[in-house]
Amino acid sequence: MNGESQPFYSESPQFTSFKDALARRILAEPGVHGQADAQAEADALDDFAAYLAQEAWPSLPNALCEATYETRDAVPDVDDLPLENIPTAFADTLMSCGLVQDQESATTFLRKALREYVADACAPPPVWSKTRTNECEICEREVPLTYHHLIPREVHDKVRKKKWHPESMLNSVAWLCRPCHSAVHHVASNEVLAKEYYTVDLLLAREDIQKWRKYAAKQRFGVRRG
Repeated sequence: MNGESQPFYSESPQFTSFKDALARRILAEPGVHGQADAQAEADALDDFAAYLAQEAWPSLPNALCEATYETRDAVPDVDDLPLENIPTAFADTLMSCGLVQDQESATTFLRKALREYVADACAPPPVWSKTRTNECEICEREVPLTYHHLIPREVHDKVRKKKWHPESMLNSVAWLCRPCHSAVHHVASNEVLAKEYYTVDLLLAREDIQKWRKYAAKQRFGVRRG
């Protein structure tokens, strides 16, 4: 299963949520744990769940594959879904691994995973004020933190007009120390931050932020210099 090119949808958050739901269902079955090496077992589970997900995903309705909190009303009821068109390889693989007994139980396995997937994909966004961390999300120091609006408030109207992000994303924040907060606003305008760097991971992908991160991580808080 390794070494093959991955389909374009494999990086979508919905596909990832589906794969994770399958992995949880696999772990819930008896007799799954068989390798002494924990990392090897984790890698095998990742490969297996990814294979099953890739087999089933293309056969699922678009409204299900594009499920989000904003589109939750359009997501079909999993219990009403006809799953007869799921590739036989999905059920055959589960049966050969001893996870299910027959086609019917394979369909039940998939339906349970889909219920978990929909619950995750359509979950409401977090209350951002409750996402506070103890460490700066850039330099990882335990210092006093500020909250950085990942989509700066000054450009919210433009974001809505251009439909760059769903409404639920507008108040997303990152918890940053003051020096890192200032560094973020130094590297890009509010509009560019909103359009291109609206998550911590996207910010950390910038070379200049990585260089700043390494510098800031070495600085002792509260030490006056000069």
